[in-house]
Amino acid sequence: MPELKLEVVHTLTEMQQALSVRRAVFIEEQRVPEELEIDEHDGDPAQVDTAAHVLGTIDGAPVATGRLLLALDESGHAHIGRVAVLAEHRGRGHGRALMLRLQEVAVERGVRGITLAAQFHAIGFYEKLGYTVRGDVFLDAGIEHRWMDLDLAKLT
Repeated sequence: MPELKLEVVHTLTEMQQALSVRRAVFIEEQRVPEELEIDEHDGDPAQVDTAAHVLGTIDGAPVATGRLLLALDESGHAHIGRVAVLAEHRGRGHGRALMLRLQEVAVERGVRGITLAAQFHAIGFYEKLGYTVRGDVFLDAGIEHRWMDLDLAKLT
């Protein structure tokens, strides 16, 4: 089976590949309006330094992506979001590998904790990675979510 390659996005072309995965998953599959999905953190990495994006490819084709927003919240946590794996590539461990790579990027940047807004159906996936649920269910783009947190210090 071809291997998943996970790299931090450094070029506009890589950013466009990451956005192609997000468009397929969030805009087309989940019907999230594009104006809610694509934002100021999703530009040319040479000009936008508010997020680190990770792109997963197989034989050069984009299949997975996620981003780490670098601004820390009041708890000192960075925010992981926009985690997406193309439907035909799910169930192969790519989402887990992507999350572990995003966490590595966070640690490399001195981040002590991660917060994320998990779609309700994905809570179990994140719990297996050590995230804990916080707060009540809320709607984001019409989809049920819950906040989840991970203390990166507990992983080292």
